[in-house]
Amino acid sequence: MDDTDERLIERMAMRDEGALEELHRRYASYFMALAWRVLHDADLARECVQDAFLSAWNAAPRFDPSRASGKTWLVTIAHRRALTAYRDRPQAGLPIEEWDAPTNSPNLDEQYVVKRAVDTLDTEERRLVELAFYQGYSHSELAVLTGKPLGTVKSKLRGALAHLRTYFKDEPGKEVSRGD
Repeated sequence: MDDTDERLIERMAMRDEGALEELHRRYASYFMALAWRVLHDADLARECVQDAFLSAWNAAPRFDPSRASGKTWLVTIAHRRALTAYRDRPQAGLPIEEWDAPTNSPNLDEQYVVKRAVDTLDTEERRLVELAFYQGYSHSELAVLTGKPLGTVKSKLRGALAHLRTYFKDEPGKEVSRGD
């Protein structure tokens, strides 16, 4: 039987390289798609994926399964790494050959489930989630972009994420795959 993500992270905390390899097998393409969506740069996205797994390796002893699932914890690390890379890179236009470059994308079933969940948000919450998570805007940048106070932006995002958490928790058959 395959280990759960949480068990693999626990093994990673004990410096089991096999656990890291298995998590990489499960999530590398998902992280690559996420990083590509934020960065639109294949080399930088690959670097972010590598950095995300290194960060997870180093942070594994601090993982607390009572606060988040293994997948959520790993995706958060990858997402934050991509956003940091986005903010740190020099601003330059997107090369024309990159506009239509194919990407590794997450499982289509998973994309559909996530899209359906996001579509249950009201228009304002959906826009904030899309700008924050898919385009990499910080809370402060969202406040400026939308003209809303920073506290309102944070509250709306927190409410949207709580709604999504409830959506996945309370509705049977709407779970996003764990990459098994």
